[in-house]
Amino acid sequence: MQAEAPAIMLSDAAQLVRRAAALIFDVDGTLAETEELHRQAFNHAFTRHGLDWQWDRAVYKELLRVTGGKERIRAHHERLRVAPPLSDVDIAELHRIKTAHYAELVETGCCPLRPGVADLLVAAKARGQRLAIATTTSHGNIDALLSRALGKRWAADFDAIAAGDDVRHKKPAPDVYFEILARLKLNASDCVAIEDSANGLIAASRANIPVLITRSIFFRDDDFSRARVVLDDLSGLG
Repeated sequence: MQAEAPAIMLSDAAQLVRRAAALIFDVDGTLAETEELHRQAFNHAFTRHGLDWQWDRAVYKELLRVTGGKERIRAHHERLRVAPPLSDVDIAELHRIKTAHYAELVETGCCPLRPGVADLLVAAKARGQRLAIATTTSHGNIDALLSRALGKRWAADFDAIAAGDDVRHKKPAPDVYFEILARLKLNASDCVAIEDSANGLIAASRANIPVLITRSIFFRDDDFSRARVVLDDLSGLG
């Protein structure tokens, strides 16, 4: 869509963004192309735990329809139809190993912010806009990524941060967005959600928040017809 009419799309996106009192960002795929690192980290955890699972990119792309890392592990095991089921303790341990390895991978510097993200964050703060994060990933994963990309004090620039375990239902449920709106004390129409997936679009839309989509590698072919604007990245919005 950006390739067909870049000037129009960028103009619409810029107006949408600059009118907002707050910008609410998803993390994985939106701020950085993290999903491949997550996939590698999951496979590392499976090997460490003695499981013969290996999620290739096709399998992982399908599993990304299930939001939340622990939920993905459970969903994969259920699809295998083998007994006994993994216990909550086993799943938590797998996820702990995965999260630690993901942080190690991010620390190598191999996962920079996507084009336009850093400039948009700086420009939004300069305009007096508030910044927030609404994601299904964990606080540990957010900190690993943004500490490397923005510095150890990155959280001071965000007025509200809600992660997957902070709410009862993960995306595509709107819970995380309702949580952010409550913390910001803003109406949905005063905000813009910046997402990269259909699940994220549905979640924000259910909270009545206008959505700007930045297409990512794993979700670029999702149905984004309900988004206000669809771009390939956030360049030019600063």
